Amino acid sequence: MTDAGLSADQFTEDAYLGGQLRLRQRKSGHRAGHDAILLAAATPAKSGDRIADFGAGVGAAGLALAKRVAGIKLLLVEIAPDLAELARGNARANGIAAEVVELDLSAGADDFAGAGLTPDSLDAVLMNPPFNDAARHRASPHKALAHVATATTLESWIHAARRTLKSGGVLTLIWRADGLAEVFSALDRGFGNFAVLPVHGDATSPAIRVLVRATKGGKAPLQIHPALMLNNESGVPDKQLGDVLAGKGILSLAIP
Repeated sequence: MTDAGLSADQFTEDAYLGGQLRLRQRKSGHRAGHDAILLAAATPAKSGDRIADFGAGVGAAGLALAKRVAGIKLLLVEIAPDLAELARGNARANGIAAEVVELDLSAGADDFAGAGLTPDSLDAVLMNPPFNDAARHRASPHKALAHVATATTLESWIHAARRTLKSGGVLTLIWRADGLAEVFSALDRGFGNFAVLPVHGDATSPAIRVLVRATKGGKAPLQIHPALMLNNESGVPDKQLGDVLAGKGILSLAIP
């Protein structure tokens, strides 16, 4: 038996970034997908930055960022002990130095400080918060923490980023496109320099996701970046998306 009493055949080892990153994760429940890789590709970072992946799960987004930008000081912050343990193993297996912190992102300042996340201590935060409305979305217990938001989820996660980021530090997040107003509302205090990259299934459909970059203390006007299409007009996966998923490209939000 392995993690949480599960047998080995209840886990998979999956390749990301064209095989550059391999992640062990459960067959059932939340599994890392395109959103995590897009988030990593949209996050600006440089060697030496102290960066936290909030709600890291098995580590997909943070570890993908570390594969792209060598020398970052990475923290993987996750509430679920079993996922945190998988994230530790995935960091080791991929040769990435990462600190894994088990923490509820709605916790108070003392809990954050006790976990080494003191105020004004991070250069960047990336996050893929649960964003499905509990009233409209039913999820299994294994998926609920990762997928279903409460009324305060987004606000509490962004508050945690506001507390821990340095002045001028950058928050990058991915959210439902139809919830962009919620994102702006939660970012209203303390953040500026908003940049938005819409993600569409194809050129004829409304956006399904938004990637948002915001700077603590920023004052610059809002920027709307050219949209990312998951599929081209022929229904074939877009080349830009293919390059990002293969670890050969970044998204425009990653360029400060």
